[in-house]
Amino acid sequence: MSTPTQFGYVALIGLPNAGKSTLMNTVIGAKVSIVTPKVQTTRRRVLGVFIQENTQVAFLDTPGIFTPSTRLDKAMVNVALQAIQEADLVCVIIDACKRLTDHERLLTIAKQSGRPICVVLNKVDKTPKDKLLVLAQTISETYGFNEIFMISALKAQGTEDLLKYINQKMPEGPWLFEEDDLTDLSLQDLATEFTREKLFAFLHQEIPYGLMVQHELWKEDTPGKVQIYQRIVIEKNNHKGIVLGHNGTLIKKVREAAQKDIRQLIQKKVQLFLQVVVKEDWKNKPQYFQDQGLEF
Repeated sequence: MSTPTQFGYVALIGLPNAGKSTLMNTVIGAKVSIVTPKVQTTRRRVLGVFIQENTQVAFLDTPGIFTPSTRLDKAMVNVALQAIQEADLVCVIIDACKRLTDHERLLTIAKQSGRPICVVLNKVDKTPKDKLLVLAQTISETYGFNEIFMISALKAQGTEDLLKYINQKMPEGPWLFEEDDLTDLSLQDLATEFTREKLFAFLHQEIPYGLMVQHELWKEDTPGKVQIYQRIVIEKNNHKGIVLGHNGTLIKKVREAAQKDIRQLIQKKVQLFLQVVVKEDWKNKPQYFQDQGLEF
């Protein structure tokens, strides 16, 4: 008799910059969720498909859970809360470098969800061992979570044991994705995310949080060559010059870096065209970002 297949959803939840996207990319073996050192980089739910033997897992990378102040913030947090309810297993990603008190609200939300939970202490390569042991013991005693894993998502340390546990917890059922699927995001969505990642990397202070990238047009008139048009939406007029840079130098760096990533993804020549537009207070106007899978 053939071994029955298994399929399930695993939600990765945590504070901003806890390492959720890094963990998913490491597990998937490809970059499907953008990563920057800045908090709140992830704005939408990003699905990544992992296969091991007869088990297919759909990881849900989610925005960090934080106290929202704008309608965009609220939509981002709602995405994470919705993913918890959809998941067969919830992995609570804890930044082991931070204080446990920083994670109290997160752990309480997980506890009250009623979903199967495992706790993942991330960034263990940067944390003293005695602190990790105390942290794990306190989480177990305070919240009753006994499945606790210690990993470094960046260095892929400890992820094998975590994946083994996840596979054991997935329910029996047919696979929902093809064997060569990596994500449910379209190429257009991935391309806009790559551009936003480069903007986060090249810009500083508050400006990255005041912008988004919209897909405009994808043209393949010539075989093996793609023309992509995107809009960078910002919320303040005085930010436009900063995004463009002196004589357009910064936007050129962004375009070239994003082109490179998109080219590697689709294996075609890429011409990327970027337009910067101002939409004041767009983060409180859902019509500007409701097409990005955000829940209200």
